[in-house]
Amino acid sequence: MKAGRKQWIGLAVLVLPVLLISVDLHVLSYALPFISASLAPSGSQLLWIIDIYPFMLAGLLLPMGTLGDRVGRRRLLMAGAAAFGTASAVAAFSPSADLLIVTRALLGVGGATLMPSTLSLIRNMFHDDGQRRVAIAIWTGAFAGGAMLGPLMGGALLEHFWWGSVFLVNLPVMALLLILAPLLLPESRDPRPGRFDLLGVALSLGAILPTIYGIQHIAQDGLGWAPVLAIVAGLTLGAAFVRHQRSMADPMLDVRLFGSRAFTASIGANTLGVFAMVGSSLFTTQYLQMVMGARPLIAGLYALPSAGMAMFAAGLAPVLVRKVRPGLVVCAGLLVGASGFMLLSRLDVTGQSGLLIAGIMLMAGGVTLVLTVSSDLIIATAPPERAGSVAGLSQVATEFGGALGISLLGSIGAAVYRGHLGETGAPSAALDTLGGALESARHLPEPAATSLAAAAREAFTQGQHYAMVAAATALCVMAVLAPVMLRAVRQAKGTSAPPQDQHAGRHAMR
Repeated sequence: MKAGRKQWIGLAVLVLPVLLISVDLHVLSYALPFISASLAPSGSQLLWIIDIYPFMLAGLLLPMGTLGDRVGRRRLLMAGAAAFGTASAVAAFSPSADLLIVTRALLGVGGATLMPSTLSLIRNMFHDDGQRRVAIAIWTGAFAGGAMLGPLMGGALLEHFWWGSVFLVNLPVMALLLILAPLLLPESRDPRPGRFDLLGVALSLGAILPTIYGIQHIAQDGLGWAPVLAIVAGLTLGAAFVRHQRSMADPMLDVRLFGSRAFTASIGANTLGVFAMVGSSLFTTQYLQMVMGARPLIAGLYALPSAGMAMFAAGLAPVLVRKVRPGLVVCAGLLVGASGFMLLSRLDVTGQSGLLIAGIMLMAGGVTLVLTVSSDLIIATAPPERAGSVAGLSQVATEFGGALGISLLGSIGAAVYRGHLGETGAPSAALDTLGGALESARHLPEPAATSLAAAAREAFTQGQHYAMVAAATALCVMAVLAPVMLRAVRQAKGTSAPPQDQHAGRHAMR
């Protein structure tokens, strides 16, 4: 049965939290220099300010998706909106880096209720395959809309207000969602939900947080017992989580889903695409403001071409998969994204704005094409009553990919930055972040100030070069694998996956 006018208006409501989360991510990126100057976080604290939000999302998306199946997806969406708004208000007035990390963690808890709820509601509102693909393309395009609105809004706010104002933009959006959701969105839930898996929740968080902590601190401080033990503990708990899920009659994450090569390839492409795109934003925003010297509002304007390209790619995806096999579309998107990262790897301290715009346009367009196709392939495996679980898994891939992108690419950049700047004899306060180095330079006499600032900018661009090459390499590897793993998935003429893949996915969800 095809969706009617109410369902399409309801989709506009579901786009609001997606738009908000994208805005929140991009706004924070542009606020980092101001947070660095105001709260003086260490390099590790700065990474945690950025990372703790997507880490909590990644750890809680699966249980929240399962919870939505039990208590109702609309109800969970509204509870999450209220929690997200409250945490945003507290974060805006954080007086210290540690408190901002805590409030960002609370934002992650609230945000974890929003994303699986929106995608699972789409699965239950749009049963026609063609309409669902269009709805998911719009849903994916909302991220591009946030990429466009976030920098502009953040730039305007940061021109006139303190950094905390970027969190307050969440409040009116959440208020609008709370008003419209009961009027336009249907309630849906699993009529026969299983037992809520508290042990699985604890194990998933225990696997994610120590692992990322260890990766960060090895890049920050070098090899040591504490970060190595943290990684070992995280991997051990991850193995325990997998074993626990295998033993459950009604698991939070049914690992048998990964028996489908098409499903595994879709998850992998989704994760790597977000890994590269979100990780790169950590560098491009700082490059614009602290290397090129652009004011926040001007830096926001640089995002317009890439956001427009991403929205175009999201709309193009449903058209392409009707004419070309999805595996080839995913491959092409990954290669286009990789070419953008290679252009970004060539940026230097001279401020090459044309190269920057071309690079982020190719990156955004290619990755958005991949995300749109892979999101549809993932959610198409879910029976309507279990859509929350698979939607949660899809968003785990998205958010965990973003978290790892920031952590791993950020760690590569930080290690190279520290190595190059350390060779110049720079003071220790300048070795953590580029923002810290520029702040240290302001307190030095000339010509030492100019020399330190120039050396820090050069070291930053060197770190950016290696991080962008790493991102391009990851996308190229996945581009080789995607057509092979997705070769059984036919071009979309009535179904999103071949019968055997849909059967495997549905059987695994039982």
